[in-house]
Amino acid sequence: MSPQPARCVGRFAPSPTGPLHAGSMVAALASWLDVRAHDVDHGPASGGQRSQWLVRIEDVDTPRCVPGADALILSQLAACGLHPDEPPVWQSQRSAHYQAALDTLIAQGQAYGCACTRADIARAHEAAGVRKEKHDELVYPGTCRPDAQGLQAGLQGRTPRAWRLRVPEGDAAHLAWTDRRLGPQSQALDTAVGDFVIKRADGLWAYQLAVVADDAAQGITHIVRGEDLADNTPRQIWLQRCLGLPTPTYLHTPLVWGDNGEKLSKQHGAAALDVSDPCAVLVQAARVLGLALPEPSAATPVGDVLAQAVNAWRGR
Repeated sequence: MSPQPARCVGRFAPSPTGPLHAGSMVAALASWLDVRAHDVDHGPASGGQRSQWLVRIEDVDTPRCVPGADALILSQLAACGLHPDEPPVWQSQRSAHYQAALDTLIAQGQAYGCACTRADIARAHEAAGVRKEKHDELVYPGTCRPDAQGLQAGLQGRTPRAWRLRVPEGDAAHLAWTDRRLGPQSQALDTAVGDFVIKRADGLWAYQLAVVADDAAQGITHIVRGEDLADNTPRQIWLQRCLGLPTPTYLHTPLVWGDNGEKLSKQHGAAALDVSDPCAVLVQAARVLGLALPEPSAATPVGDVLAQAVNAWRGR
């Protein structure tokens, strides 16, 4: 692993669209281990402050949230000995922070209102002869982007529905970073995603803006999450730069795949995690992370399994 700073602040940020499943437990355990192994490796930071593991409930997409799922997720984590070092934070209570970030971006001329629907974007691509492959997201064609004088000819009298963030073009759009597990990564923001939404047409805050604002507010230094989120990283790094925020280090964990070849997810009907045998749950998640733990007995305390996992994480 790469060198660590004096103090590590990590987080697990589940969406309450259902209970944790085996895949989400892998990310939860990895983020917890990264923080706890840091303290073992480096000792308490100056002033006696330990590294911290935080939990943030990412319920900003309220239509997809399931009532009671947040409490169930917290109870599943607790059953496996994963307790946050501070009370959890709910994104649905943080709209003012996201509005402040958006206001900053608007004042800097980096965010603009957009009236385009998905159908508008698809028609623009068809007119340009661009074919959409299955599962591909259409790159925003810049229809409503202001010109050098700040004029938005693309609006054509229409009312903006969403807010988008400008991304750079050409060489400046090539954003590179190093993932602690995946190694060197890069993405050309202009050709991969284009100007992306930071406040949705339905008035909800987009994930990209919310996660960047919250990571900065919570002082997150190390982001450990599933590999399916790796391609979100360049957009978040660009947002951090636009807002003058620090960039954490990133580690994206292996995914858990179902028998049907799809990654385990609530969207694909992944079974709720059974935490009646928490030691077995932890050992299974650790194995996905490449950590070889001894098979626990019925009498093995959860704390012993976690201690073994911390040592294994340090030895990678």
